[in-house]
Amino acid sequence: MLTRKNLIFIGAPGAGKGTYSELLTAQEPLAHISTGDLLRDEIKRGTELGMAAEKVMKSGGLVSDDIVTGMVKSRLSQPDADNGFILDGFPRTLKQAEMLNEALADLGKKLDCVVYFNIPDEVVIERLTSRILCRKCGKIYNRLYMPPKQEGVCDDCGGEIYQRTDDSEETAKNRLKVFHESTQPLIDFYRNAGLLMEMTATDKSEGLALLLEGLR
Repeated sequence: MLTRKNLIFIGAPGAGKGTYSELLTAQEPLAHISTGDLLRDEIKRGTELGMAAEKVMKSGGLVSDDIVTGMVKSRLSQPDADNGFILDGFPRTLKQAEMLNEALADLGKKLDCVVYFNIPDEVVIERLTSRILCRKCGKIYNRLYMPPKQEGVCDDCGGEIYQRTDDSEETAKNRLKVFHESTQPLIDFYRNAGLLMEMTATDKSEGLALLLEGLR
């Protein structure tokens, strides 16, 4: 049984946030909250926040912190998040972290732990350039570490597996550079708040064991 259940997962693209979220929620009744999934769901359902986000995106702009935080706050107010949650992909900046603190206070919730997946850049680049996904449901696989059971076919929905054109080495290096520049202040912020737990394991089973131990 976990004693620390209200979590944020921070890490570079390909560091394993989604993988560990799946592994952890398979064992614990935590709500896995991905901002990308939230955005798509709000737009699909035609909510006020979703329509505002869609309007911004269609004009080529970036969805504002207010809209994203509003979506996260709405999701955190749902009953399944009362058992604990994993925020995956949010916050990304100090401003978003401060807005999240306000949203949690309004909901009578607090953070228990921020897990930083500090994986070597070369490992992240290898993972990103090996990443493939389902064209239909969006499930992510990896040619090296987590391929689908049948080549080219999604395990979950039977959709076509493909690789995005932007999963190149140059793009991966640029994404890492942006991550380090924008997220380091956030890591320091949570470290100073006494909430940061750093994960350096690259082996999945070893990493899950260390994660569970740190959250108990």
